[in-house]
Amino acid sequence: MAGSAYATLAGMRRPRLLRTSGGTRPVRTTAPLAAVAAAFTLAQLLLVRPGMGLGWDETVYVSQVSAHAPAAFFSAPRARGISLLVAPVAAWSSSTALLRIYLAVLSGLALFLALRTWRGLFPARVLALAGALSASLWVTLFYGPQAMPNYWVAVGALATVACFLRTHDSPARPAWWGLAASAALMAWMRPTDAVWAALPLLALGLARRHWRALAVLLAGLAAGAAEWVIEAYIRYGGLMNRLSEGSAIQGGLGWHIAVIDQLRSLGGQTLCRPCTGRLPHPAVIGWWFVLPVLATLGLVVAVRARRPAAMALPLACAVSAAFPYLFLIGYAAPRFLLPAYVLLALPVADALRYLFTASRPPRRPVVATLLCLGLAAHLAVQLAVVVHTVDRTTAARRAWSRTASALHRLGVRPPCLLTGGDALPIAFYAGCASAAADGPDANSTADRIAGTARRTPVATLVPAGSRPPSYARAWPSALLDGQRLYYSVPGSGR
Repeated sequence: MAGSAYATLAGMRRPRLLRTSGGTRPVRTTAPLAAVAAAFTLAQLLLVRPGMGLGWDETVYVSQVSAHAPAAFFSAPRARGISLLVAPVAAWSSSTALLRIYLAVLSGLALFLALRTWRGLFPARVLALAGALSASLWVTLFYGPQAMPNYWVAVGALATVACFLRTHDSPARPAWWGLAASAALMAWMRPTDAVWAALPLLALGLARRHWRALAVLLAGLAAGAAEWVIEAYIRYGGLMNRLSEGSAIQGGLGWHIAVIDQLRSLGGQTLCRPCTGRLPHPAVIGWWFVLPVLATLGLVVAVRARRPAAMALPLACAVSAAFPYLFLIGYAAPRFLLPAYVLLALPVADALRYLFTASRPPRRPVVATLLCLGLAAHLAVQLAVVVHTVDRTTAARRAWSRTASALHRLGVRPPCLLTGGDALPIAFYAGCASAAADGPDANSTADRIAGTARRTPVATLVPAGSRPPSYARAWPSALLDGQRLYYSVPGSGR
C-alpha cells in the first residue's frame, strides 16, 4: 500500500532493541522520551512556581470538586473532565502548591505516554526532539501544571493520531484501546475541540472504509463527551441549546479572523479580549512563522520517502484543531492553539533532522551549529516569556488573595456571597459563593442578591469611581487595589 494514506513507513528505521537478562526492551527508544518528560516536569516546577494562585478559569474547575468553596457557575462551553482530573487532590486539600506538583508530574507522564505511542513510526531522536520542542514553548510550560483542559486535549490528540495509524496494520489490542482512550481523553476535556482535532481522522476513515478504526474512534469520542451531552439535556434543554449558548458566551461563533489576535497574545497574555495594542517584538513571534514552513518541509520529505501518513495526519489534525480559534472566534488566548503546536512538533522535528542529514558531511558541523544556535535563541525567548508571564500572573492572583483577606476582616466570611467584577475567582479565595445578575456568568437576579444580603454576608466589587448596583448603594464600603468593596453583614451593625 505504498503511497496510500496508510502507506507503510518504508525506509524508516525501527528502534533497535537492547537485549537484557530479562529479554528485550526498547530502552534506546524509551529513555530519551522519559528524559524529555522528566525535564518538562522539572521545568514546570522551577519556572511556574507551585505557589502561584489559581486563575479565573481554574477556580471554576477546581470549585466543582473542592470543599474549600461552593461550586462556581459552570457555563455552557465548559466540560468537567479537568475537574475530575484534579479531584484526587482538590477534593481533600486546598493546597495550590500540592495541586501544581500533582499536575506537573501528571502532565510529564502524559507527554511521555503520548510520545511513546509513536515509537516505531519515527526514530527515537525525532520523537525526543518533537517532545522537547513542544514542551519548551512558554504556553506549554505555563499551562502544563494548571487546572486547564487545553494541554490534555493536546496530548490526547497526539496519542489519538498515532493509535489511529497503528490500527491499520496492527491487530494488537493496545492500539485499539489506545485509540479509544486517547479520543475519550480529548472529548472528556473539551468535546468541541476533540471533534475539530479528529475531523481528518474521521474523514480518512470514511474515505478508506476503515470501519473498525472509525467505530473505535467514534466510541472513544462518545464516551468522553457522554457526561457533557447528558448535562446538555438536563441543564440546557438539549445539545443544540448548549452549543448555541456556548457560542453566545464566546461572542458568537462566525467568521472572525483572529490570526493577529493570536500573535498579540504570544507576548504572554493569557487572554486577549478585546485584543488591542501592538504586536510583541519580532523575536517573540518569529517562531510562529517558522513553524508552518518547517512543518511543510517535513511533509514534503515524508512524501518523497513514500511515508506520508505519519506526517500528513498530525499536520492535518493540527490545522483542523487550530481553524476555529484562528477564523471562527473573535478573541484569542495562546492556550487555544496548544493541540496544534503539539501535533506540529512531529513534522517540525523531522524537518530539522532532514536539514542536518541532507547536508553534505563537510557542511554538517556548520549546519548543526546554526540549528543549535537557532534552537538556543528560541528557548531563551520562550523562557523569558514564561518568567514574565508567571511574575505578572502571580502578582494579579496575590491581589485577589488580599481582597479575600480584606473581606474576611470586614466580616464577609463563609457562608457568604460575592458579586461584581472579579467576584468569581475572589469568591473562591474567600470561600464564598459567587453570583452575577448579567453577563456570560449570569446565574441570579438583583432581587435575589438583595434578598440573600438580609440573611447572609454579601459583598459587591465595583471599580473605583463606578456606581454600585442599586441594592448596594446604602452599604458601607472600603477601597482596596483599585476596587471599592460594598458589603453587608447582617447582625453586625454594618
